[in-house]
Amino acid sequence: MEPSELRRAVEAGRATASELGLRADDAIVVHDSDRVALRLLPCDVLARVAPSGQLADSEFEVEVARRLAAVDAPVAELEPRVEPRVHVRDAFAVSLWTYYEPVGPEIAPADYADVFLRHHAALRRVDLDAPHFTDRVAAALREVNDRDRSPELPDPDREFLSGTLAGLSAAIGVDEAEDQLLHGEPHPGNLLNTRRGPLFVDLATCCRGPVEFDLAHAPEDVGKHCAGADQDLIHRCRALNWAMFSAWRWRRDDHMPDRDHWRVEGLDRVRAALDRCGPGRT
Repeated sequence: MEPSELRRAVEAGRATASELGLRADDAIVVHDSDRVALRLLPCDVLARVAPSGQLADSEFEVEVARRLAAVDAPVAELEPRVEPRVHVRDAFAVSLWTYYEPVGPEIAPADYADVFLRHHAALRRVDLDAPHFTDRVAAALREVNDRDRSPELPDPDREFLSGTLAGLSAAIGVDEAEDQLLHGEPHPGNLLNTRRGPLFVDLATCCRGPVEFDLAHAPEDVGKHCAGADQDLIHRCRALNWAMFSAWRWRRDDHMPDRDHWRVEGLDRVRAALDRCGPGRT
């Protein structure tokens, strides 16, 4: 967020917690992008604060968390001392979560695969209306194909990303028989090693699709521990995921830190991932 918007977001998170009876004298920014995550002290609560235009996404995330907690999924939980809902304050949507102190070393591939499989088993027990992963691809395509939304994207890269997104989405989404509810972005940044064990966070990306779509976000060795996973499909999904990542970085209003680096790096990752897909690629 821009500095002025960030200051307002921090105050919205702190004030919301205070009004709900949680002492929030201080706020530490844990993550700052299109929305921010704040550690509020001394109540030790995590506040997720998004512009009110993302209210529906925030409400969806809270509902996903509530449903998954009911089936003991390995996910971060909502703050138990307040009602599980999204609060709107000063044009921001605020949700309150349990804060987990990260512990221990990097999660080993076998342990990552174990929590991944347990999470997907829990997701299969949840009845939730969620978008298909191809809806997310379509949103990325709109950013790429609209020059007003991505004015700095060079035309050759625009054509490359557009063709990659459309082609891979059609190839991967052709058979929906094995689709299930997914996390959507279970990459290492969204898996915390806590005293309770590994827990997935950032549940707003929940969608439907093949399990391989989720596996493509995890470190490569994780998929080798998941029996029955289609390795070729994982390669195609990884290329698609990098293409979507790149599309978001070229948005006019993207606020990811070090965005210029990731604009170049993202395109390089797409090409490298496509090379691993072999002949025909899509």
